Amino acid sequence: MLTIFVRSIILYIIVLVVMRLMGKREIGQLQPFELAISIMIADLASIPMTESGIPISNGIIPILGLLVMHLLISLLNMKSNNARKIICGKPSILIYRGRIDEQVLKKERFTVNELQERLRANNIVNLGDVEYAILETSGQITVIQKPNKRTTTPEDFNIMPEYEGIPYDLVVDGKVMNENLKQIGRNYKWLEKEAEKFGIKPEEALIMTVDGKGQIFCQKKA
Repeated sequence: MLTIFVRSIILYIIVLVVMRLMGKREIGQLQPFELAISIMIADLASIPMTESGIPISNGIIPILGLLVMHLLISLLNMKSNNARKIICGKPSILIYRGRIDEQVLKKERFTVNELQERLRANNIVNLGDVEYAILETSGQITVIQKPNKRTTTPEDFNIMPEYEGIPYDLVVDGKVMNENLKQIGRNYKWLEKEAEKFGIKPEEALIMTVDGKGQIFCQKKA
């Protein structure tokens, strides 16, 4: 029992490292070759994890081999457009200039109801609002609405918003984020003064952030 437990931990760490090295895509955004490799890795890890009679190397070596394959295919994708089309395919336009392309729907084995479902996932409830709907190689659908249906932006009114930057975590669950303090050119003394405004010490904060305008958000731990 202990052997299986230890083997499971080792294989879990190996799989976790391999998946991290493969990149940060979400599952729904994996290319077909990435999804295939992910499934194979899971299968390879499960066998030596439960079968103590099988050497653990029988799982680790093939997993590392798949990682090498993934890196080579990814490199080939970056270097060659033709290889990218063969390995990943190319996007398909399901709706072109407001009209559903039935031939493309049949080719991609998409029903109109499935198309409507995907559009609703993009907050589009009316087919008539769509100018283009593109089925990406990852299986996601990108929707471009008709100009008169798109959400307005400040640029439409010739308004230039102030630069906002990105917010930084200063304290998370009582732990001071010293690297983030350095990023914004501040130190612990400054953090203490800001925390005092909320009647607490930095270590007493559940979360404390600062945005690009210098506004502080702080909540005390319960």
